[in-house]
Amino acid sequence: MPELPEVETVVRGLLEADVCGHRIRGVRVSWERTLSGLAVDAFAAGVRDHRIEAIERRAKYIVMRLEPSCWLLIHLRMTGSLSVKSAAEPREAAERASLILDDGREIRFRDTRKFGRWTLTGDPDAVLGRLGPEPLSDDFTVAVLRLALQAHNRMLKPLLLDQHVLAGLGNIYVDEALWEARLHPCRLSGSLTAAECRRLHTAIRRVLQRGVDGMGTTLGSGMTNFYSVAGRRGRNQDALNVFRRHGEACPRCKETLERIVVAQRSTHLCPHCQKP
Repeated sequence: MPELPEVETVVRGLLEADVCGHRIRGVRVSWERTLSGLAVDAFAAGVRDHRIEAIERRAKYIVMRLEPSCWLLIHLRMTGSLSVKSAAEPREAAERASLILDDGREIRFRDTRKFGRWTLTGDPDAVLGRLGPEPLSDDFTVAVLRLALQAHNRMLKPLLLDQHVLAGLGNIYVDEALWEARLHPCRLSGSLTAAECRRLHTAIRRVLQRGVDGMGTTLGSGMTNFYSVAGRRGRNQDALNVFRRHGEACPRCKETLERIVVAQRSTHLCPHCQKP
């Protein structure tokens, strides 16, 4: 599933493709459920002739501000991806929805598993306002993290995956951050010392920034994996220390990395560096 670095890469790709300032002349939808329960005709009427004023990221959402009156929130979920192509280019079987622009291009949404969602709303805070803080923002301090950890006292792995607690983290970057911080994923959050909270805060920001700098993580060669708007693979998979590296030597202590299941999620760790 695309996480914060991958979604940030998509947003930057859309901006580089220069779609802001263009008007939406129509839509093409082959999988109506992509539209979060809105009928195709209603969605088309809601976006037609609107100008794409701005595109940004909030958590794992791509946020398009459409002037004069609405926002389009795109969540890629497990296999969603966006591309900007000429209307004349051949279509792919897994394309679920497209925005047709006034310059002859289309913003196309490919989603093999069909879990991705587009939400058209006049009040983005109704969706985005429930999310936790942005971990790469200046507002995300050690104090903010420690307060959240102490307030919930849950196992670290599922707590850090909770988008209402902290926005943007998924399975890859939680495993990487916990390894960086030398914390076991089953450790109760309320038990962390002040020093451990500082380590975790540093680790979260470090692994996410590394992912952004590497333009995301692409874990395979199939079309269900992450690709940028321009169709490029991410580079961050080469920088992963533990995720999907079970059976290999820990880069820090050389102990064999393990895979366990925590809260029904595949989890990767070093049994020596991350003691329960």
